[in-house]
Amino acid sequence: MSVAKAESVAVVGLDGYPVEVEVAIASGLPAFNVVGLPDASIQESRERVRAAVTSSAEEWPLQRITVNLSPAHLRKAGPGFDLAIALGVLAACGRVAQDRLRELCLLGELSLDGGVRRVRGALASAIAAAEAGKRAILLPRANAAEAMLVGGIEVLPVEHLAQAVRFLRGECRLDPASPRATEDDEPDSLDLDDVRGQVIPKRVLEVAASGGHNVLLQGPPGGGKTMIARRLPGILPPLTHAEALEVTQIYSVAGLLAEDSGLIRRRPFRSPHQSVSLAGLIGGGSLSPQPGEASLAHRGVLFMDEAAEFRRDAIQALRGPLEEGTITIVRGRWTVTYPCRFQLVAATNPCPCGYSGDQFRQCKCMPGRLAAYAERMSGPVIDRIDLQVEVERLKKREIFSQEPGEPTAVVRERVVRAREVQTARLARFGVGTNAEIPPPSLADACLLTQPAKRAIESSVESTGLSARGVHRVMRVGRTIADLAGDDRVGESHVGEALSYRVFDRKR
Repeated sequence: MSVAKAESVAVVGLDGYPVEVEVAIASGLPAFNVVGLPDASIQESRERVRAAVTSSAEEWPLQRITVNLSPAHLRKAGPGFDLAIALGVLAACGRVAQDRLRELCLLGELSLDGGVRRVRGALASAIAAAEAGKRAILLPRANAAEAMLVGGIEVLPVEHLAQAVRFLRGECRLDPASPRATEDDEPDSLDLDDVRGQVIPKRVLEVAASGGHNVLLQGPPGGGKTMIARRLPGILPPLTHAEALEVTQIYSVAGLLAEDSGLIRRRPFRSPHQSVSLAGLIGGGSLSPQPGEASLAHRGVLFMDEAAEFRRDAIQALRGPLEEGTITIVRGRWTVTYPCRFQLVAATNPCPCGYSGDQFRQCKCMPGRLAAYAERMSGPVIDRIDLQVEVERLKKREIFSQEPGEPTAVVRERVVRAREVQTARLARFGVGTNAEIPPPSLADACLLTQPAKRAIESSVESTGLSARGVHRVMRVGRTIADLAGDDRVGESHVGEALSYRVFDRKR
């Protein structure tokens, strides 16, 4: 019996785990078995690997072949082990040098004609291979750009199994591809100066971008809620390299990176439909875990249009992520944690028909429907949203006004300056934005004047503002003070922050 070993990676959640692919060829009737907790896609790899090897002008051994994916307790999923299995079989037959094979991490799906297709999670796999001390990673050319974002490991792209075999025999060289960033220099076509009127909602958008706060916009249909929300990513500061790497890794695992794409530079904007499932929103899956819309919006914006129409359990599931910035999904055989530090922008009508309180159109909703509709956006969720404002119907002069508002570039400059002030102040607390300040650090990070404290105390007595609401008012007040260039949070800053708690006053 001859045995060969190759190295690959299993991706679970956002993390890669080294997997040893052991191939044993023994005498007996021809058979091909894969063990080590493989899923159906890996079991099907037996046919893909056999066809790819014969299509590459290599002889398939007519003996008993056993492939073991170690460690056996780790469940493996996806077709990314095809390349490692094929080269392991050839190494066990003596057609490929085993010593060269063990230096590499192998990743790739095989087509029946021997082509090497792109796989999900190449970035996480490259990180795991580098941490495991591998010299190089051999993977599909379409995944090379994202893998090259990882330092300390050589990236060797291949397009065909025969090319990989020739390389391992020393008959050819593999030239690595150069990474390129996606969407880094393309201007954003959605400019804030397109929005007419809506002075308060646009101010709220600037405050939200400056401090990383969540926003709830309520108003009648056609008021511009969606138009305003879609312009939030444009005024956010650029992604740092670390943030861009996090976002790229999530999209790599989800299989949403464009072919040959490298680092994602633009902040994500995700807008799931109201019919999205719980797993589609927060992540999960019955066979292998996948990130949901909340994680795909990491470091960007999660926009929930007509938020009251979403499933109640989906809305409730966001309570933890809004506080912690992570989602932990537990199933019978696995537990994964996804990052989801996003800014939530929820837009909703005041009632099912949309015209409750409208001065021009009469609301047709019965009192029972109004109460049920209000309950869909529960108090605990609303309490976690820092900025809550009403978007009023545009007036005639605003609709036909030709005077443009402030462009996105001007507002973004103020946002970037405010973020720079926060970064310097909050470094000792281990957070990056005012919205992330932990409650024990609020007193030190948000220095309130005495009039500001009295204003908050008065609001607690008059509106029943909760302790969480007080903390959020302090964070928003700190952001408003940063935009104004003030060191301390004054009464005017707190007063403006309290004016953005519409639902507290209504309750």
